[in-house]
Amino acid sequence: MTRFNFVSYFLLLTILLFSCSPKTSITRNDQSTIRVLTYNIHHANPPSKAKEGLIDLDAIAKVIEAQKPDLVALQEVDVNTKRSGNINEAVFLATRLKMNFYFFKAIDHDGGDYGVAILSKYPLSDPQTYKLPNNGEAKAEPRVLGMGTATLPDGRKIRFASTHLDAQKSEENRMMQVNEINKLTETETLPLIIAGDLNSNTSSEVVKVFDKQFVRICTDCGFTIPVINPKNTIDHIAFKKGNNFEVISHQVINETYASDHLPVLAILKLNK
Repeated sequence: MTRFNFVSYFLLLTILLFSCSPKTSITRNDQSTIRVLTYNIHHANPPSKAKEGLIDLDAIAKVIEAQKPDLVALQEVDVNTKRSGNINEAVFLATRLKMNFYFFKAIDHDGGDYGVAILSKYPLSDPQTYKLPNNGEAKAEPRVLGMGTATLPDGRKIRFASTHLDAQKSEENRMMQVNEINKLTETETLPLIIAGDLNSNTSSEVVKVFDKQFVRICTDCGFTIPVINPKNTIDHIAFKKGNNFEVISHQVINETYASDHLPVLAILKLNK
C-alpha cells in the first residue's frame, strides 16, 4: 500500500469510528435534566406583521430550536386554518424540530382547528384533552388542558401538560378553569409538569389557587408580555406538589419578533 493510500485509509477509519461513537456524553446528560419551554406562538403571526397577516413558522421554529428543549408547551396553535394558509402548525414544528407531538383542539376556527400542543424529544403516549369550564357568555372562548405521557431516556414516565386560560378582564372563567385543572390532576400518580399561558399575574387569585396544587419554577419571575417593555408575567411552568423535581434554572427568553409573548425556559431535574 502506498503512503497516500495508507493515509487515506487511516483518515477514513478515524472518521467512521467518530461518526459511530455516541455523542450524548459530550453535550449533556439527557437523563439527569429536562429542558422545558412554554411559548404562546400567536399562531406564528409576528406582532409587527399582524396587519399583513404574515405567518412565519420558521421564526417560531428557530426560537424553539435555539433553546434545545426536551419538552415544549405551545399555545395559540393553528391547524389547517385559512388565516394561517391551511398549514398544520403542530405538524410543521414537530417535523422541523424532529420532535414528537400532540395537538389538543379547543375550538373550530376559520375552516380549521385552534388550540394547544406539546412537543417532546421523548416518546409520547396516552394523549388526553380535557375541556375546561366557563360561564357560558358569548365572549367565553372554550379552553382546554392537553396532556400526554413522556417516557424519559431512563425509562421513567412523566405527564406533561399545556394549557391556555381565558383572556377576559374578569377572573371568573380563569378561576373556574384553574379549579378544574386542580381537580383533574389531583389524583395523578406520575410526576407532572404543567406549562402555559394562564393569563394571570403571579399576584392574582388564579395563581394563588394554582399554587395550592403546583410549584411554579420561580416566585420572582421575569415578565413575559408584551414583548416590548414587558410588564406582566402570565406564562408559567410548574410541577405538581410532592413530585421530586428540582429547579436548576429558569429564564425568560428575550425574543421580540416571532410572537406577542416571550418564551420561558426551565431546566428541571427529576431526582430518583
